Amino acid sequence: MPVPSLLAVFAHPDDESLTAGGTLARYAAAGARTAVVTATWAPDTPRAAELADALHILGAGRPRLLGYADSRVPRSAPGSPRLCDAPLDEAVGALVAQIRDFRPEIVVTHDAYGGLTGHEDHVHTHRVTLLAVHAAGLERLYPDAGEPWQPSALYLSTHPHSAVRAWGGHLAPTGKTMRTVPDDRVTATVDVTGWLDRKVAAVLAHRTEVERGAAPGLIAALPEPERERLLGTEWYIRNGLLVKAPRETELNP
Repeated sequence: MPVPSLLAVFAHPDDESLTAGGTLARYAAAGARTAVVTATWAPDTPRAAELADALHILGAGRPRLLGYADSRVPRSAPGSPRLCDAPLDEAVGALVAQIRDFRPEIVVTHDAYGGLTGHEDHVHTHRVTLLAVHAAGLERLYPDAGEPWQPSALYLSTHPHSAVRAWGGHLAPTGKTMRTVPDDRVTATVDVTGWLDRKVAAVLAHRTEVERGAAPGLIAALPEPERERLLGTEWYIRNGLLVKAPRETELNP
């Protein structure tokens, strides 16, 4: 059977590699169409160029940038509003256009916490993606954004409480609170150890973040066994999305 196409939607360059790089590489290696939409940073910035390198490694095609500014880095998109300040309808429409253009069967994005760190851009990207995935299939919403297309599944990238044992020692010195979910909320656990070399290479392609000591820099400093422990598994929550619902005569839980 053909492997379903997959579109990843994340807030910043490097989120795709850190969060779903193994899944993207795994699907691409199996012959699936894969792509990444990044909500922030302008196309003519160094970080956009690094993103292009990372996506090439992961087999995820060209960067698809919405072009909003990172909420903490105004120079990321001069003249554009911060993602969190942009009109919601505008941001949703921009993502609807990308979904209709790529026509994925599966969409993945940040969970409601915005991942381990809870960055405000991650959280807002989660909200925009949920709205856009539903709107993309409705013909009277955003009629100028292309022909309607309804993805079949939406998965939220997350970390279970049990992951604290792996990540806690590394994030604790940064003073960041880790936002994880109960293990029984996780509906898909993806073993990406077979694609770890590509995932790590994609993470390290974000050279600006390596140099400033952000998460890619942390990964760069780790020995290989520790990289596998931290990055060899990716977790997801399947969001309720019914493409064809059965007819009912009453509301059911």
